[in-house]
Amino acid sequence: MKQIVFATNNKNKLREMREIMEGLYEVKSLEEIGCHEDIVEDADTIEGNAKIKADFVTNKFHVDCFADDTGLEVEALGGAPGVYSARYAGEHCSYQDNVDKMLAAMKGQTNRKAAFRTCIALNLDGKSYYFEGRCDGHITEEQRGTEGFGYDPIFQPDGYDQTFAELGHEVKNAISHRGRATQKLIAFLRSI
Repeated sequence: MKQIVFATNNKNKLREMREIMEGLYEVKSLEEIGCHEDIVEDADTIEGNAKIKADFVTNKFHVDCFADDTGLEVEALGGAPGVYSARYAGEHCSYQDNVDKMLAAMKGQTNRKAAFRTCIALNLDGKSYYFEGRCDGHITEEQRGTEGFGYDPIFQPDGYDQTFAELGHEVKNAISHRGRATQKLIAFLRSI
């Protein structure tokens, strides 16, 4: 089976991506290829951050690689936290810190519309490609569920009465922003 590197050390993202790409590619992590550098994501867009990570790995390790970046965009907060979603509550914050800050920011808001956006940057055979996935929904008033990670306990996708953290991995992977971007990536990889 062909190998491809996913430029992440996030074990949750890696598990999700391996589940989604099972049988198509063997997905390697940064740790597995010996990349221990902290890749600085300082772009002002999720597309830019995904490209920074993919380019760093491809240029240093000479491997085909893809990277993703995800942002939660909340309408009532003017699209925030967006590109700063992972560090919304500050550098080195926990998932719970971000959830707590979001719930505090949304207290009393009637417009709770939100969307997750993922961009995947792929470097393959010397060329770059981009795939985007989006999942619309809303921010719940309290945390629900124990599956998933990040904002999953407070994000309820449109058409469902459960949060990502309640839906379970299989359903989430099928409908999520990352799942949709990855399906576009897989369709592309199968077509070549």
